[in-house]
Amino acid sequence: MAIIKAFKGWRPTVNIVKDLASRPYDVLDSNEARIEASGNQYSLLHIIKPEIDLPKEIDIHSEEVYNKAAENFEFFKKNGWLIEDEKERLYIYAQTMNGKTQYGIVGCAAVDDYLNNIIKKHELTRPDKEEDRMKHVRITNANMEPVFFTYPAVDEIDVIVKYYITTNIPVYDFVADEGFGHQFWVIEDESIISQIVALFAKIPATYVADGHHRTAAAALVGNEKKKNNQNHTGSEEYNFFLAVHFPDNQLTIIDYNRLVTDLNGLSCAQFIEKLKTSFDVKLIGKEIYHPCCLHNFSMYLDEDWYSLSAKSGTYDDNDPIGVLDVTILTNQVLDPILNITDLRRSKRIDFVGGIRGLGELKRRVDSGEMVAAFALYAVSMKQLIDIADSGNIMPPKTTWFEPKLRSGLVIHTL
Repeated sequence: MAIIKAFKGWRPTVNIVKDLASRPYDVLDSNEARIEASGNQYSLLHIIKPEIDLPKEIDIHSEEVYNKAAENFEFFKKNGWLIEDEKERLYIYAQTMNGKTQYGIVGCAAVDDYLNNIIKKHELTRPDKEEDRMKHVRITNANMEPVFFTYPAVDEIDVIVKYYITTNIPVYDFVADEGFGHQFWVIEDESIISQIVALFAKIPATYVADGHHRTAAAALVGNEKKKNNQNHTGSEEYNFFLAVHFPDNQLTIIDYNRLVTDLNGLSCAQFIEKLKTSFDVKLIGKEIYHPCCLHNFSMYLDEDWYSLSAKSGTYDDNDPIGVLDVTILTNQVLDPILNITDLRRSKRIDFVGGIRGLGELKRRVDSGEMVAAFALYAVSMKQLIDIADSGNIMPPKTTWFEPKLRSGLVIHTL
């Protein structure tokens, strides 16, 4: 059964919260982070992407960068920009996008739940990104950013959340630059905290929705600390990590798309001919084309958009992994035609969340950085949970959840 634990969070003062709270580290590159944090000394990007405070040519995985993260974290605390709550709390975090609001319980998940598969995963992680976040957790001795979990909706938890948000004023309430609303409540009533903890203890499993690398890194570092502590008791803070838990019926998954750097030596015409073995290929033209349904793909190549519809026999409706569009694309295109065999390690492929729009795919291909782009129809929440429950793993970068959690509303130290 799932564990959720109250903790003494480090939180920004109200007057700087909008400036301090940032987008997650992995949704913007170093140059974007430099621009976003420009002129804003409070931005958490100074801690989660500390290379922005160092020369542009620096290796972002160098020790100097990780040391800068720890230095900046201490600076934020020393300046009083982050203050620790006096008692262990749970929190409620609400996000509003396009008129729809989702409410999550912020608390610590258990390292043992991750290791024992009570926290279920649906994607593989990339070892390099996993190690990057592990180093960040080790040197800051903190979970700077929460991971995004979901759980099968529980009416009693929904009632508690509704009661609390209607009888208490949020400590934070702001609209971020991208237009999404963020509200945050601190649950100080210990009886309510106990009720929520008890209700989660009846939930058989929780699910990683977004943040597989951060989840793995937090759990693995916690396990390292356990092994290195001869006096380990199980109650130490390193046994837990920061997570926001949303009921599954409130979440929306959007598409997660692919770009490739080359066609494996093929001309555009040769590549399209090979695609026709597994797909009905239709030239759309210059107007952006969005996939219309499962097993229909959008491709941008040589300044034109195409519709690719997978032919019967190229997928198995009875296989929870084989029926996924990401699997079809891998099995019919990326692997056999382009020789991209390891999506976790290959430098010839990149992934772009659908929130950026298909115009971003076009831009990157037109710039010459990439040669082709593939847009996919989004998977469903039911598919995600079914796959996780069956013990299967989706290919990496299959799901994109939006809105993203703002980092910095609360931090958990180990």
